[in-house]
Amino acid sequence: MATASLVLSDDSTLSKIDRRLLRLERLFALLSGLAVFGLMVLAVVSVGGRNALNAPLPGYVDWIEQAMPLIAFMGVSFVMREGGHIRMDILVGQLSGRALYIVEMITTLAVLILMLLLVWGTWAHFARSFDFAAPMWSRDSSMDIALPIWPAKLLAPLAFGLLCVRLSLQLWAYGRAVRTGRAIGVPLVADAAQQAAMEADQLKDQD
Repeated sequence: MATASLVLSDDSTLSKIDRRLLRLERLFALLSGLAVFGLMVLAVVSVGGRNALNAPLPGYVDWIEQAMPLIAFMGVSFVMREGGHIRMDILVGQLSGRALYIVEMITTLAVLILMLLLVWGTWAHFARSFDFAAPMWSRDSSMDIALPIWPAKLLAPLAFGLLCVRLSLQLWAYGRAVRTGRAIGVPLVADAAQQAAMEADQLKDQD
């Protein structure tokens, strides 16, 4: 799938909120990418230390565990905005106009309900780990070098909370599209020709 987006913008309040939220989503996605790069650096240091000095990086697995939520969750809202998640394009692509927007609105509402439940569950999981009275504010820690785990647990409700904001905005956008017949601030379904053109434009920009 092309990484370029088929998200339309205009001067409406909805579109302005979409663009402002996109800045935050890009920041979260950047943090996710930096976490991947950081793990690559840690792997080089750990393997190099083991081979050269017989001293691998202490707590390497612990640091991987801390970085996993950054990699797994922080970019999820940005990908949702760009329409990059797995979806049934073959089925949805057969629809158009208000019928398409109604189906998208129903599925978006279902995902929003699920994500709200996940925010509630992951926040409760974080709350069980965090304690101001405990050392490093943590009731639990990693196995090797005793890193506090609550920062990693906090990332899940933060990322899912941002996704809930995005889903709420898309729900508003689809409801508006049902009334007006024009979708703003949501990823539009691209056919094969459009995807090929987007990929060609992306490669052209890289050149």
